[in-house]
Amino acid sequence: MHWKVALLSASDKGSRGEREDTSAQVIRELVEEELGGEIVDYRVVPDEQDEIRAALIEMADYFQADLILTTGGAGLGFRDVTPEATLMVAERTVPGMAEAMRAKALQRTRRAMLFRGVCAIRGRTLIVNLPGDPKGVHELFMAILDVLPAALLQVKGLGRDIDG
Repeated sequence: MHWKVALLSASDKGSRGEREDTSAQVIRELVEEELGGEIVDYRVVPDEQDEIRAALIEMADYFQADLILTTGGAGLGFRDVTPEATLMVAERTVPGMAEAMRAKALQRTRRAMLFRGVCAIRGRTLIVNLPGDPKGVHELFMAILDVLPAALLQVKGLGRDIDG
């Protein structure tokens, strides 16, 4: 199946054009080469909860993305509010995916426990928070890649539940 993927980068500096969005480039490559998806929307917004929330809603409801991948804003910094914005638009959470990402990263560094990213569902869209650095993006995306197609099918109502 060909997945419609939206990409949201939360970064104050990125939104002002002061920093190149290298994490988004990594995500684009992973989506196209590993998942077989297409980026249907890409935005860079400041670390503002209202702007992140509005972008997530539009990506899910208007663009009807199957998957929204966020990068940035999921650490312990005062302006890191991507998980909160995600939970505000979510109807359900998918804690196992976030746990799997953290578990994989913890094999490399103890600092992975400081990553607060969540995975959630809005309508027929799966939202996955990824870190803001290219290495972390690659590592955490690959930690869930093998289950992403099944998860996306289930969210769309086309796949079997894990007990079915």
